[in-house]
Order: sequence, then C-alpha cells, then structure tokens
Amino acid sequence: MEDSWLLLSPPPNLSEPVLYDSGFLPMTNESQTGAHNDTDTDFQRTSTVVITILYFVVCAVGLCGNTLVIYVILRYAKMKTVTNIYILNLAVADVLFMLGLPFIALQLALVNWPFGLAMCRVVMTVDSFNQFTSIFCLTVMSIDRYLAVVHPIKSTRWRKPRVAKTINLAVWVVSLLVNLPIIIYSGLISNRDGKFCSIVWPEPQEAYYTAFMFYTFLLGFFLPLLVICLCYLLIIIKVKSSGIRVGSSKRKRSERKVTRMVSIVVAVFVFCWLPFYVFNVTSVTGSISSTPALRNTFACVVVLGYANSCANPILYAFLSENFKKSFQNVLCLRRASPLEEAERSNSQQDKSRMMNDPTETQGTLLNGDLQTSI
Repeated sequence: MEDSWLLLSPPPNLSEPVLYDSGFLPMTNESQTGAHNDTDTDFQRTSTVVITILYFVVCAVGLCGNTLVIYVILRYAKMKTVTNIYILNLAVADVLFMLGLPFIALQLALVNWPFGLAMCRVVMTVDSFNQFTSIFCLTVMSIDRYLAVVHPIKSTRWRKPRVAKTINLAVWVVSLLVNLPIIIYSGLISNRDGKFCSIVWPEPQEAYYTAFMFYTFLLGFFLPLLVICLCYLLIIIKVKSSGIRVGSSKRKRSERKVTRMVSIVVAVFVFCWLPFYVFNVTSVTGSISSTPALRNTFACVVVLGYANSCANPILYAFLSENFKKSFQNVLCLRRASPLEEAERSNSQQDKSRMMNDPTETQGTLLNGDLQTSI
C-alpha cells in the first residue's frame, strides 16, 4: 500500500485511528529496519510515551469532570432544567467514552491489542458512539436555544423535561443506527507485530474506507454543524430585527446566558474536532506522505478530539453560576446555604411535581425559572 494511504490506512475509527491500524502505532525494530535512523526511532518512542500519558490524563480529567456534572444535575432540583437534561446526556456519553480510553492508550503503549475480539468491538462501539452522540446532542441543544429565544411562548409545550428525556433517548437510537457499520465490521487484524483492533472492511477495502470517511464526516460533523449554524443565524436575525419582547427581563438575561454557554460549548467542539476531520478528508481526497512528524501531528489531533470530553465540565463551571455553586458544594469548597440544603433534600419531590403538574410546570416555564436557569 502506498505511503500516502498509510497515514489513514483503512480502517480507522471515527474518533481514534490509532486504535485500528498498526501504521499509527510506534514501529517495532523489525518493521522499521532500513526505514528510520536511530534519531527517528528515539523520537518515535518518546512521542509514543508522551501521547500515552496524555491519553491517561485526558481520561482521568474527563471521567472526574463528567461524573461530577452527572451527579450535580441528579442531586439538585434547581439543576433539572431542559438544557441541563441535554447536558446530562452529553456527560453520560463522555463518561462512557472515557471508560474506553485506557484500552486505546494501552494498545498504543504495547503495540498490540491483548483484550480479545469482544472487548475490541465494545471499545470501538463506545468510542464512536460518543462522537455521534455528542454532535447530535449539541444539535438538539442548539435547536432548543432557537425555540427558547425566538419562540418563547409557543415552545413551552415542547420544552419540558419529559420531552427532553424522550429526545435524549432518540439521540441514542439514531447514534446506534449510524454506528452499525462499526458494530458489524469491527474485528482484529494480525500482522508481524501483533493483533490490532480495527474495522475489517470487505473487498474492495479502499472503496469501503473512502465511503466511510465521507459517511462519518457528513453525518458526524458537517450536516449537524450546518443545522447548528442555521439555528444561531436565525437567533441573531430575530434578535437584531425585532428583539425579544416576550417575558420578563430576568428571563431575557437567563436566556442570553444559556445561549452563550451552549454556543461556546459548540465552538469548542468544532475547534477540537475540525482538525481531525480535515486530516481524514484529506487522506481520501489527496496524497499525503506518511512521515514520523505527520504521524505524531495526527496523534496530537486525535488527543485534541478526546480532550473535548474533559473540556465541557470546565466550561460549565466558568459559564454557569448554578453549575459553579453546585460543583463547589459537592467538592466542599463552599458551604451550602439553608435554601440550597432544602432544595437538595426536596429534590425528588420537586422533580415529581414539575413532571406531573402541567399547570405548575407551565407557569414556571413562563416565568423563566425552570427553563432558563443554569
């Protein structure tokens, strides 16, 4: 196979090509004979160690941060807003994603997949699940922002916690359907260096690989991003042309804060994943020479994509006062007020009331207390 194909040789996963092809892994002495000098070999080994450590750091930070997000949303009644229910879904996907990251790091370090076929399929499925679920979740959150800002009254019948939970379930079902190629074709590939977890494409492999690259780019990035951009464009047009006249000034301020937070989370997602997709699309539309420097650059790009999963909790802490206070309470960095203690104690009762009393829930929605407080 040509060197240009080896950079992203089939079959890389949606979010982790290192996992599925030995071409991304550090070369063994046998495979690099006559190909690299001692300096290149030392550089490759050093970079492999650094990347492996970065994987474990990202895993630890992402696992702790997203677990904290899940905990505070479930614990405090004031955190059970529609937007936060979508954030909860995103955090669950990130936690599952982080659980598979140590296996990827170990394969990179061992230059081998020692965990068997079943675990290979599980890790690959969870890995790609996160990528699709994340962008689909952000798309739903952007549509929710459009409805809340542009149609604040009409959207109250749809912007309810129960509806949000149903939509979250639909997001997982759609992600499962989109991930069927990975679930079906995942497997182990053996070569002289060992076994590697991969997607075992049928012949012709290049055609399947090329189709898969465009398939993941369109469904996992471009089309959802198009919908997201359209939502924010319509929000800007509405605000600039007529302003938001409906609702109290408190609601307006709250909606602006929520919209700002969601837009920044989307922007960070694009920043973290755009380089990855640029590499992938370039690999099938042009000729790229596979060099140690380029391999390591791509490895850093993959780490950047993974880092998005541990960036979200940090963004919530800086952009949301309620998230910040809840984090501080759980971590014992701030003493909870009596009111906050009462909210925590009555969390289940409040949740039941908001879910089962349509009159009270609608009144709360119109006052901006449930839907817009983050």
